[in-house]
Amino acid sequence: MLQHNAELKSKINQLWDKFWSGGISNPLTAIEQITYLLFMKRLDELDLKKQLDAEWTDEPYKSKFEGKWVPPELRSKIPDNASELEKIDYRANDEKKHGIDRRGLRWSQFNKKPAEQMLEHVQTKVFPFLKDLNGTESNFTHHMKNAVFIIPKPSLLVEAVKTIDEIFVIMEKDAKQGQNFQDIQGDVYEFLLSEIASAGKNGQFRTPRHIIKLLAELVQPKLGDKICDPACGTGGFLLGGYQYIVTQLALKAGTKDLIPDEDGFIRTSVASTLTPDAQAILDTSLFGFDIDGTMVRLGLMNLMMHGISEPQIDYKDTLSKTFEEEGQYNIIMANPPFTGNVDKGDINERFQSGTTKSELLFMENIYHLLRKGGTAGVIIPQGVLTGKGKAFQFIRKQLIERCDFKAVISMPSGVFKPYAGVSTAILIFTKVWGPKEKISTPATERVWFYDMERDGYSLDDKRIKKEDFGDLQDIIYQYNGYISEEHSQKQNKEWDRTKKCFAVPFKEIESEGYDLSFNCYKEHTFDSVEYESPLTIVERLISSEVGELSEKDISKIESGIVRDLLDLRGMISEQ
Repeated sequence: MLQHNAELKSKINQLWDKFWSGGISNPLTAIEQITYLLFMKRLDELDLKKQLDAEWTDEPYKSKFEGKWVPPELRSKIPDNASELEKIDYRANDEKKHGIDRRGLRWSQFNKKPAEQMLEHVQTKVFPFLKDLNGTESNFTHHMKNAVFIIPKPSLLVEAVKTIDEIFVIMEKDAKQGQNFQDIQGDVYEFLLSEIASAGKNGQFRTPRHIIKLLAELVQPKLGDKICDPACGTGGFLLGGYQYIVTQLALKAGTKDLIPDEDGFIRTSVASTLTPDAQAILDTSLFGFDIDGTMVRLGLMNLMMHGISEPQIDYKDTLSKTFEEEGQYNIIMANPPFTGNVDKGDINERFQSGTTKSELLFMENIYHLLRKGGTAGVIIPQGVLTGKGKAFQFIRKQLIERCDFKAVISMPSGVFKPYAGVSTAILIFTKVWGPKEKISTPATERVWFYDMERDGYSLDDKRIKKEDFGDLQDIIYQYNGYISEEHSQKQNKEWDRTKKCFAVPFKEIESEGYDLSFNCYKEHTFDSVEYESPLTIVERLISSEVGELSEKDISKIESGIVRDLLDLRGMISEQ
């Protein structure tokens, strides 16, 4: 992994330094511009690889850099009633007049140009081609419409291109030593994203990758599931779901060379074991929404660089009146914004909690977005578990009674450092009753609690990797064991509530006002300790000071620490 590769990490830091000294000091802006360059490089390499594969297998493949490209603004407006032959003539004429040779848009071609020519070429030809990559009607092109290439200096572009080429050489070398190239690329991209070191507006911040992997292990998405994150940011949870599915399919196909990562998880992004049908299903299974246009673009490119050809990430406010989706998704994995209030006049009318708090509205929204039988894994602040207000209790009651509320996993406050120090928890629940259905019996019989004390990293701002996995793998083991017991009808098991995990029946949770905090149900034990009497302690101190002196000799001592101890002994003896 990246933190163990000093050479690769050093090159990425060099890239950051070049952008900083080149006048692009905003981390998010720098990431966006670096992402465009990484995308150009990877696009060229993937295309060349597919060409070679096609030559080897004799299967047809049309390169993205074959023929001529006409910028959208120079394309003729083809009449709706034009025949197919007329459309071909229109396009041929456009190419003859305005066409740009696609071969010159390759990274491996333009990176040889002199500095001034390179900057102009990328600004006026390569980047517009990139924005138009998937065709005028594609989701990617739609969200790239307002993207801007703002690298201002030829020298900065040349240095950035050179450094990225060096990064890819190191990545190729590591891939030859056994690690999957796409996994290394993912590490590089995640390291870049980790440089967004402060919470954004609306309380957005990155979820650590090992926590995403843990959550995916708990909800266990399958091929064919529609997976959603209603506040997706850079798409980390969607990528986590994709990688979990690809890994499970690879293991089922007999792949033997996958080894656990530093957190104990087995993961791969490489879809070589997928059939074309399975890949097509995965490509249309991931759905994300965000209200930040930059995040939407980063999310799209993040998933595309991991082999997902057309991610369904969109610019939408899923809490607003204009968002009408209901009961669409099998799996929801999310870490919605924790802080902030939503404009009351724009809140979707289907929400019944009567609050403007974003974390509560997202919880209600996730319930609505799930299909019946669908499962959610959501990270929330601890306050949602214990809040006494009507809205807090309404949300918890709704989720516990209308869903099979499976688990609450409390996490230590340092998990999200350096972004935030707030204590958080993972909630796992499966939708049973729809919002308009009358409940005949509450869907939850009991809730499983786990108190995560360690996540395998230091809980300070540095977040240094520890030698062990913390509680991560134990959580998966204990949770799977609990679910197996539930399925085998061992519901009446007596749980030791002095331990770090146990289950609590619905009736008890109901009697506690639907409080979902671990400490509300934990039983604390206190060990009895016997202490020596004060007189015995004083006698021992006197003995240590004067040794074998007789009481007569001791009585002659008029001052000092021994005299004070003798006086103290006399006062204690009188009581």
